Amino acid sequence: METMCKMKNLRNPGQNLLLLGIILIMLILPVSAATPEENAEAIADVQTALTVVWLILCGGIVFLMHAGFSLVEIGLTRVKNTTNILMKNFMTVCLGIVVYWVMGWAIMYGADYAGIIGSDQFFMSGADNAIWTSWWFQMVFAATGATIVSGAMAERTSFKAYLIYTVLMVGLIYPVFGHWVWSGAGILTSGPIVDAVGIGYHDFAGSSAVHMIGGFSALAGVLLVGPRIGKFRHGKPVVIPGHSLPLAFLGTLILAFGWVGFNGGSTLNGNDPYIGLVIANTFLAAGAGAIMVLLITWMKTGKPDPSLTANGMLAGLVAITASCGSVASWAAVLIGLIAGIIVYVGVMFNEYTLKLDDPVGAIAVHGYSGAWGILSVGIFAIGQGNGIFADAAYTAAGAGLLYGGYQQFMIQVVGLILAVIWAFGISFIIFKVLDAVMGLRVPEEDEIAGLDIKEHGMSAYPEFVLAKE
Repeated sequence: METMCKMKNLRNPGQNLLLLGIILIMLILPVSAATPEENAEAIADVQTALTVVWLILCGGIVFLMHAGFSLVEIGLTRVKNTTNILMKNFMTVCLGIVVYWVMGWAIMYGADYAGIIGSDQFFMSGADNAIWTSWWFQMVFAATGATIVSGAMAERTSFKAYLIYTVLMVGLIYPVFGHWVWSGAGILTSGPIVDAVGIGYHDFAGSSAVHMIGGFSALAGVLLVGPRIGKFRHGKPVVIPGHSLPLAFLGTLILAFGWVGFNGGSTLNGNDPYIGLVIANTFLAAGAGAIMVLLITWMKTGKPDPSLTANGMLAGLVAITASCGSVASWAAVLIGLIAGIIVYVGVMFNEYTLKLDDPVGAIAVHGYSGAWGILSVGIFAIGQGNGIFADAAYTAAGAGLLYGGYQQFMIQVVGLILAVIWAFGISFIIFKVLDAVMGLRVPEEDEIAGLDIKEHGMSAYPEFVLAKE
């Protein structure tokens, strides 16, 4: 009987597999354990690899945002301009990749000259694998500013003029301000201005460096190109409906997803313990922004406005981009709520007071809400060494006004003013020159017929075009 029990136990598959696993582990394990130094080195290698993968992945997520911008823009504009908008956004990406390789990176991160501009690494000379990883992550941000301008000037802007402007945006406008903010040697993070204020400027992921630069450049372009035919009658704005609300909403959600990479990736560290909190703050502001606009439009008109509500989400995302690594979650909600108010008031102000024609609301979403995002750092930042982001290297150095500080707010105001002057001023000059040389706006007959046929010779939806008999 005892022999039979032993044989029964040996026939138990679970026990046999466990025994086999133990034997294999013993055979695979090295005879001598690794030293503490070897273990530390192995852990460091894993952490480095994780960061590289994190930045490449987040860059890919941000790259997808260009699809979101394309869908928002075609959804909120008329069917006859769909191909043109798709081509502009597609070529923004293609030009952005090459131009940022040629000169954008060098101007933004090359050796500093007077705190104003980078002066080497053109064509990425001397780049190693670490720099290429950083180039990839920064490059996907670079073309975003031009895409913002594309939407604001949609349906009446020359394709050739826009392409030239895109080269200058990615190669000069964006990287110069980016150098001031993110290079570590620019005028907003070191030098006389910072010495005078006593603290450096803070823009975690680009409320000013990306969104304000795009938004106020768009303001210059819209002022010069003028409104679409039929947008204003007797001085009052006329609604020109977009052709596909589903595409606009899908684009909005893709853009929101892109902010996982936009803000989450800006930790620049795949091992960062606060990535989850950064992303949580991001989406708390997004939700709050949308809710606020929904409530405003519902109360004012009796019906919640879909496209403005979608812009409320984007406004919340833009506003929190500067501060998501520096504020508590309740502050993120408040920042989003105020961004919702700003985007609604901004759209109304642009149309009814300034008589500006911005088909997608880009100026209010990116320019005005981006400015609020910069100021919100100086109001709500907990301050380095304090609170939930106490040991995060990327949190704002100074405490905001609500925590008894004032220096951070002061430098934020300085940075905001410089962003507006630089983006609006240089873009106004560039658009003025383009208008004089080749014409910024298409002829009236081309605008009426639609830019798809006149600029590209084809419709985006040929099956819906009735053939002439």
